[in-house]
Amino acid sequence: MKTTLDLNDQLLADAKALAAQERTSLTRLIEEGLHLRLRAKADSAKRRRVQLPVFKGRKGLVAGVNPLSNKGLLEGLGDDA
Repeated sequence: MKTTLDLNDQLLADAKALAAQERTSLTRLIEEGLHLRLRAKADSAKRRRVQLPVFKGRKGLVAGVNPLSNKGLLEGLGDDA
């Protein structure tokens, strides 16, 4: 199918140079680019949000452990780490 595209002059020049370097046609180069873009869109649509497991502990933290402090959490682990 034939169509008309209005491309940036520099983009067209770069595309023609790449097509010549790869010994392919400008049409084929544009088709490959469209295939890649459409495939990436389809792949991203297939990805679904992953639900991470959350531990719902019963008793909470050990008394005196500051949950906002890495040092406090490591000290709270003691010999269990």
